[in-house]
Amino acid sequence: MKLIIAVIKPFKLEEVREALTSAGVQGLMVSEVKGYGRQSGHTEIYRGAEYVVNFVPKIKLEIVCPDSAVEKTIEVISETAKTGKIGDGKIFVIDVEQAMRVRTGETGDEAL
Repeated sequence: MKLIIAVIKPFKLEEVREALTSAGVQGLMVSEVKGYGRQSGHTEIYRGAEYVVNFVPKIKLEIVCPDSAVEKTIEVISETAKTGKIGDGKIFVIDVEQAMRVRTGETGDEAL
């Protein structure tokens, strides 16, 4: 099993969720996060004063899936979240040693 962590632009969330559901992904966790990378924040003007926003709002998706579904899941996220502009996000893949469904006690892939 793998944990896929994707950081995307907030306005892409619903489109990515629909694409993942269509691709057979059964569940995901969503968090609102702030950060910066190459985008390095931006400046905004509020009531005539310019100020720097150091952390850009993003959405973090976390998906645990079987090894066999990892490539397809990454492909769906990257194609759907892409705008071609700086700040489109990142995708990370991490090994998951164990998973357990609390209600039934199922473990491994069956817990997903």
